[in-house]
Amino acid sequence: MSNPLMAIMAVTIVTAFAVASAAVEAGEVVVVSIEKMQFIPQQIKIKPGTTVKWVNNEKRNNHSIFFEQEGLPESDRLFPEEFWQRTFEKPGVYPYLCGPHHEMTGVVEVAE
Repeated sequence: MSNPLMAIMAVTIVTAFAVASAAVEAGEVVVVSIEKMQFIPQQIKIKPGTTVKWVNNEKRNNHSIFFEQEGLPESDRLFPEEFWQRTFEKPGVYPYLCGPHHEMTGVVEVAE
């Protein structure tokens, strides 16, 4: 590539992909950020044994993690800079939402 900016962008994309791929190995921790009234990333794919850690990066809002379809209790409210985590052992698709803000949704997909 003769354009230095294109070369930097290509390296950045490859590096980001490698980091994202490494984050989904079993036994690892994947972070989902809560910011601007959304879960980022909104959908993740992980291997069994991976822990997902939700971190509230809002300045003022509190949120929770609620796996309503599984019938699990809602997490405690997460105030700014607090987190909640869950380890996923079984393959499946796990949709979740924010208890006080039902428009905020996410999905954890667990697959071998």
